[in-house]
Amino acid sequence: MIGSVKGTLAIRNGRIVDPVAGTVEEGGVLIKDGRIEAFGEIEHGVFRKSDVVADARGALIAPGLVDVGAFAIDPKAATAGGITTSLLMPDQAPPLDAPALIRQAASFPADAVSIVPLAAATRGLDGREMAEIGLMKRAGAAAVCTGRQWIADSELVARIMAYASAFDMIVVTHAEDGSLTKGAVATDGEMASRLGLASAPAIAEAMAVARDLMLAEETGARLHFRQLSTARSFDLVRAAKKRGVAVTCGVSPAHFLLSDQAIGPFKTFARLSPPLRSEDDRKAVIEAVRDGTVDLICSAHDPRGPEAKRLPYVSAEPGMAGAETLLTLSLALVQEGVVTLPRLIDLLATAPAKLFGLEAGRMAVGAPADLILVDDGKPWKIVGDKLAGKAGNTPFDGLPVQGRVLKTIKGGQPVG
Repeated sequence: MIGSVKGTLAIRNGRIVDPVAGTVEEGGVLIKDGRIEAFGEIEHGVFRKSDVVADARGALIAPGLVDVGAFAIDPKAATAGGITTSLLMPDQAPPLDAPALIRQAASFPADAVSIVPLAAATRGLDGREMAEIGLMKRAGAAAVCTGRQWIADSELVARIMAYASAFDMIVVTHAEDGSLTKGAVATDGEMASRLGLASAPAIAEAMAVARDLMLAEETGARLHFRQLSTARSFDLVRAAKKRGVAVTCGVSPAHFLLSDQAIGPFKTFARLSPPLRSEDDRKAVIEAVRDGTVDLICSAHDPRGPEAKRLPYVSAEPGMAGAETLLTLSLALVQEGVVTLPRLIDLLATAPAKLFGLEAGRMAVGAPADLILVDDGKPWKIVGDKLAGKAGNTPFDGLPVQGRVLKTIKGGQPVG
């Protein structure tokens, strides 16, 4: 559709999605020196003077997605899914618990996707000793994160929150009480019982949420729950927001599209963290998106190879490849009338960028030209083995979907 660009790029005949204005309007975009020069109705003379002119042919033109909490640097998957900025989890080898490691992650070439590291809250992510939060912020960390695990030591969490608050950093937490979930591979319920799987009650999430909310309220910290998945958790967050607690939360498409029925019979691609919940909880996720309790939608991108997934269910690693299907699956919320298209792009791009103080996710003059062209009516089928990224471990393998990213533009340059 668009080749390499030198100079000015103009895209015409598109439908501009402006999540701030809440509009979808016909028009085009003019890009110069890697930034948005103009958008909307553009005079035809501008196109004639542009170095490259591309015809969007009615496709949506929207800000590139900002994905909060990916577990791997996966440029091909990000580009295929329209992600132009990825906030990287500290769960790396080694964990991102020191300034040098933060700088190394942040220095990844941004030709396709900008990598923004999240700093490990504790050394080695072992939940025992607080890491050098201030130094890691100076090195480029966007927030402090507990990683995959819940920190059981409440006094330590309180200190982490206090330090993070002093440096004006968000604390990103994993919400599952580890004393209840130890050894569990599923959520308590009919499906776990039928399959004979070790399981934990869904309240394990709400218990962790309740504690962290109280600590955030006490310390004045800014708290973000990376993924929530239960009705009780959302009730707690709603109430905390009404009290003025600085709390936000994210969800993944898996938790508003799938229930724990998807794990049978022993489908390891559906073994996730947090695990899939009951149908009532799935519906609660949708309602939390609808009423604004949910602040952003994330991919939960955690690519796993055959050695981690082609195992008995209890031995398989949790996680899914979610980057390439993030927008496609989230469009179901628009198709079902849960949110408008501009609101969806806000949840996927504008809101996460604003929350973490990033210059991204905006359709605005002067903003970075990180954009996506999307055919929101294109039908296709998700096939795990054909996904562009490192691995295809998706619980949506074989699912017919509608809507696909046609082209990703990063800094004014088409990629992929």
